[in-house]
Order: sequence, then structure tokens, then C-alpha cells
Amino acid sequence: MATSRAPRPRLLTYVESKKNLAGSACGLLGVGLALTGVAGTYWPVVVAGLYGAGALIAPPDLPPPPVPPEPAEQLSFVREDFARLREYVGEVDLPPEPAEVLTGLLELYAAMLEPGWVAGVLAADPEAVHALTRAIRTDVPECVDTYNRTRWWTRLTAGGESPERHLERQLTLLREEAERMTADLRETEARRQQTHTTYLEGRRES
Repeated sequence: MATSRAPRPRLLTYVESKKNLAGSACGLLGVGLALTGVAGTYWPVVVAGLYGAGALIAPPDLPPPPVPPEPAEQLSFVREDFARLREYVGEVDLPPEPAEVLTGLLELYAAMLEPGWVAGVLAADPEAVHALTRAIRTDVPECVDTYNRTRWWTRLTAGGESPERHLERQLTLLREEAERMTADLRETEARRQQTHTTYLEGRRES
């Protein structure tokens, strides 16, 4: 599990900032002027003024890029999205054929997200995590939303392919994608098992 970094003290952050470095460089210039007698009795004002000018004209430090969550941590967020998705589609009245395809699709998602060794294999594949996240957060909700909107318009203008057929086709494509994903994960685990077997055989012979 990824751990969050402790926030750095503000003073330390500013000391290492570009503004402080630029101001310090200009301030040293003021100190040099004071040592040569150019600044006169007002040398503290000159040093402070040069420091402030340097800090003012220096470009600000860019904020550090956000640290993306680890795949295993991301799965916890995907599970929350999946729970909301199941609740949402449970309230939508779908025709029998698309509803059957959707049920099978959600069962595949649930199996991949169930805590355990399967989720461990999934978490080790960032591309699979991304594809599953996209399907749960975007693809399935968009399919259902589009069906609801199109069905409303179909009541006013008949003709053309029914929105039910489009929805069934879309969900079928998503289910085929999920089946390929599970097959790839199964193949990954099989290769891992074979690698471990080869390792044990080599250790026995050595």
C-alpha cells in the first residue's frame, strides 16, 4: 500500500525555493557593495532591497506533480465506483436481452475485483486496471445513459434500429473485452506458475 509523504516545513520549502536563492544572490551583491563602501550608512536597506528585488523577479517554483495511486490502491477506488454502478443500473428498467448481457458483464467485473489472489494478479497489470476502471466509470454508464435518452426519442419518432439492439451490442462488446482481460490474467498466472516450477526443478538439480 502506498504511503503519503509527510508535508515539508514551510520554512525549509522556502529556503530551497528559487525566490530565496535569487534574493540571496542579490543580497550578497548588496553585502559586496556595503564592504566596498558604495552603499554607505544605508547598507542594510540596500541589502534588504536587493534581496526583495531578487525574490520578486524570480519565477515561482512549480508544484510537484501529483503522485498517482498504486494499482493495488486504485482497485479500492474502482470497487467503490463499481458498487455505485451496480446500484445505478439496478434502478434502470432494461429489456431482457441487454439485462442478461449486463448481468454477465457485472459478474465478470465483480470476480476480478473480489479481494484475493485474482485481484492481486489484476493489480500487477496497470493496463488491465486502467481498462477495467474506464469500463466501470465511463463505458457502462454511458451505454445505459445513451439507451435511456435514445429510448425517449424513439417514442416520438419510430423507425431505425431499436435502442435495445444498440445497447445489447455495446454491452456484448464490453463483455468480450472483459473475457479477454480475464483470459490474459489467467495466462499471466499460468506463466508465473510455470516459471516457479522451472525454478524449483533447477534448484533440485543444482
